[in-house]
Amino acid sequence: MLGNDGGINISYDDGEHWVKCNTPAVGQFYAVAVDMAKNYNVYGGLQDNGVWAGPHDYKPSVDWHDSGQYPFKSILGGDGMQVAVDTRDNETVYTGFQFGNYYRINRSTRESAYITPQHELGERPLRWNWQTPIHLSRHNEDILYIGSNKLHRSFNQGKDWEAISGDLTNGGIKGDVPFGTLTTIHESPMKFGLIYTGSDDGLLHVTRDGGNTWANISAGLPAGFWVSRVQASAVEKGRVYVSLNGYRLDNFESMVYVSENYGETWRRIGTDLPQEPVNVVKEDPKNPDLLYVGTDHGLYVSLDRGQSFMQMNKNLPAVAVHDLVVHPRENELVVGTHGRSLYLADVKEVQLLRDSILQKNLYAFDIPKLKFRGNWGSLRSTWSEKATEPEVKLAVFTKTGGKLKITVMMGDLKLKTWEVDVTLGLNYPEYHGDISESAVTAFAKQLNEKKKKEEKEIKVEKAKNGKYYLQKGSYKIVFEKDGNKIESKFLVE
Repeated sequence: MLGNDGGINISYDDGEHWVKCNTPAVGQFYAVAVDMAKNYNVYGGLQDNGVWAGPHDYKPSVDWHDSGQYPFKSILGGDGMQVAVDTRDNETVYTGFQFGNYYRINRSTRESAYITPQHELGERPLRWNWQTPIHLSRHNEDILYIGSNKLHRSFNQGKDWEAISGDLTNGGIKGDVPFGTLTTIHESPMKFGLIYTGSDDGLLHVTRDGGNTWANISAGLPAGFWVSRVQASAVEKGRVYVSLNGYRLDNFESMVYVSENYGETWRRIGTDLPQEPVNVVKEDPKNPDLLYVGTDHGLYVSLDRGQSFMQMNKNLPAVAVHDLVVHPRENELVVGTHGRSLYLADVKEVQLLRDSILQKNLYAFDIPKLKFRGNWGSLRSTWSEKATEPEVKLAVFTKTGGKLKITVMMGDLKLKTWEVDVTLGLNYPEYHGDISESAVTAFAKQLNEKKKKEEKEIKVEKAKNGKYYLQKGSYKIVFEKDGNKIESKFLVE
């Protein structure tokens, strides 16, 4: 058996032939990105495995073997690095491999152009980090930034470049790989030309005028540590977050800071984070009080802008989180792990967890509409007892754990009642659209009273799995706990 950074390989004949074991998924992602296609795609650069892109709703399985079409497609080889996608067409992708070798690629035509800027004649060669940072401007997606030991800007998709800074590091030192390089770039979503950079040797810089003037804003931060991420706020122009990573210097503290004045002064946040090197900090695009932090051991979330953090780890293994992105339209969090591939979480309820909800004893979120299908309850195959059923997650926030009573109703008619165990915080009890047999007769009568005269009689029949299911119509779901009672509308279309 051979374990390496491409997975696990097994030979049963003394190494003459090898089986590549691709389950579980063990991709080592450096970076992740998303586009704005209707069924949006996830992009990522992986250690020793190039750059890949695929649909966000793909779940790992071997089902694709039948067609031979793996849903994720390779874009580029080498060690895959950062990705930026032009959301105007969702086809133009900027990505590259190690040491600053970047390309502009059209996914449809497969055309590509090498775009890495070169040093001027007579200048010292530029220094490029192993994972060279790039950033596509939100203000105009023709404008691309890339960082060597300087910051470079292109106004025309990487065809032409200009250096808009001097050396933003402490200078290079001799070694096997370049050092004294930029590691992170971010332009404020609120103001074009307000740009922050961070380096591998502990320097942070800001320009407020598109690179005409720069200020070193490293004072007040621990000196000399790798700047793993800088993130300008999307709601406060002067607010900026930064994470430092010290494991290369045998420092395993979690170092996360915020400034409210463009980096002139800094305040440490996340003081309750465990001693784990921090790789990324991100502000949620919908709720500025919601922060995400990825460390070498997992994912953490704060509801109070960094005063306190909690682990967000249901179904997520204890693995290094190197990058994350929240899709601004779909409100889904994509997590790039370094060792267990990609994970996705729906965070639309998390985004709503403000004081107005957190102070309530019980709160139910909107229930998504359900599309009626006539095959509910039918067995999936002749050799399986599993049936096709709808799955509705009933998002509920509660201040205390214990039993939660749930009742499905049509008007005053109770169709089903059951209890589930819940814990403090967000809970997602599932409902599969079924009703109690004792309610079937009254349910059918009520449905037929509401139908139009010309419509056929509605029959509520037992499905193949022995259950009865809801029909098209409007319902309500009632939640009860510790004397508190709330209800939510539920529509079957």
